[in-house]
Amino acid sequence: MAKQESVAGLDMGSGRVTCLIGTPNADNQRMKILGGASVPCRGIKGGVVINIHETARAVTQAVEEAEAAAKQMVASLYMGVRGNHLQSFNNRGAFNIARTDKEITAEDINSVVANAKAIPLSSDREILHVVPQGFSLDRQRGVPHPVGMEGSLLEVDVHIVTASTAHLNNIIKTVAQAGFSVIEPIYGLLAVGEVLVTPEEKDLGCLLIDFGGQSISLGIYSEGSIRYSKELAIGSDFITRDLAVGLRTSLAAAEKIKMEHAVAHPALLNGDNEIDFHGVDGRSLQKVKTSAMMGIILPRVEEIFSLIADDLQNSSYADLVVSGGAVITGGGSLMRGTTAAAEQILGMPVRVGMAHPDFFEAESPWLNPTYATALGLLHFSRQVRWGCGLNRFISRKKPMWLRRITSVFEDIF
Repeated sequence: MAKQESVAGLDMGSGRVTCLIGTPNADNQRMKILGGASVPCRGIKGGVVINIHETARAVTQAVEEAEAAAKQMVASLYMGVRGNHLQSFNNRGAFNIARTDKEITAEDINSVVANAKAIPLSSDREILHVVPQGFSLDRQRGVPHPVGMEGSLLEVDVHIVTASTAHLNNIIKTVAQAGFSVIEPIYGLLAVGEVLVTPEEKDLGCLLIDFGGQSISLGIYSEGSIRYSKELAIGSDFITRDLAVGLRTSLAAAEKIKMEHAVAHPALLNGDNEIDFHGVDGRSLQKVKTSAMMGIILPRVEEIFSLIADDLQNSSYADLVVSGGAVITGGGSLMRGTTAAAEQILGMPVRVGMAHPDFFEAESPWLNPTYATALGLLHFSRQVRWGCGLNRFISRKKPMWLRRITSVFEDIF
């Protein structure tokens, strides 16, 4: 049997760079996760590169650590993007079947989708994805697969995601500087939705929340497809900074306190214990009670989910997500009590999104919400196609033989 080629997914998050490496299993159609890594990155803020060299170092570290865990080397990867530079909207396209033979072909589908994305854009923006939401045939809506059917007028509703050309180019240049090439850039929210949101939730209506460090991605699904997506410039790092300021400690210490002791809902507070931590100088020992710490955390948690609730109401899709509730993922979902706080403020059931076992063969560390987007990127490589075939990306990857030789010398010296 021929050896399966490894696939890499690189999530350029809002404050971290995460990489997973997998290989498709031809026997059961699942992706086997071989290894991964996630590293903090100060060169990327809210999904936008602010320091190319710093981000390139983080990309190199994340991919090489993933390669070491997977015992595989990769040269190209699928790249997940996020941030406020991404904007989305819905549009509709139509195509008349003028042939005597009225049978719908795949070429007709391509033509109607092309008409739907033929929209005026400013010179600094480009289309990243065109996602078909549903087709209509001779005014009859709700036709999922029109190929082979007959009709005179074919219409399609699409969800279009656009990106800032400059920001996209900066991310691509960063990955190239790290020594890798990008196969395709993918909106991380769409990728993660394919592995976390069930078909039933997509049909009933569901809100997807990707809770990142410096940004939150929102997606609304209904009638089987994405209907709305939005990026909010706030995330779990805001909670960390509040703790660092309120406790007068370092960001690293505040992040550790948040993950080990913090709770996002008062009902989960178990006693009023004292927590020891070091001050901002890294030496002086300080103490704080969990109740005092909660007084710092809760206002920011309430602000975050209130912003989500407000955006949901302003989207005009609020009524569509009541049945399916919300699915929350990303590193911000790991703080204890986050789902309880989300349920109370959003007024709907909320669950933490976990990748469906039918998609992956993986050990539990890689199924952590931190890796959700990277998992979605690996799944995208095999299952989904709603990209626009953007092929103008810079490719300056190191040859595989050079990377192998460099790796050997680094191990020796």
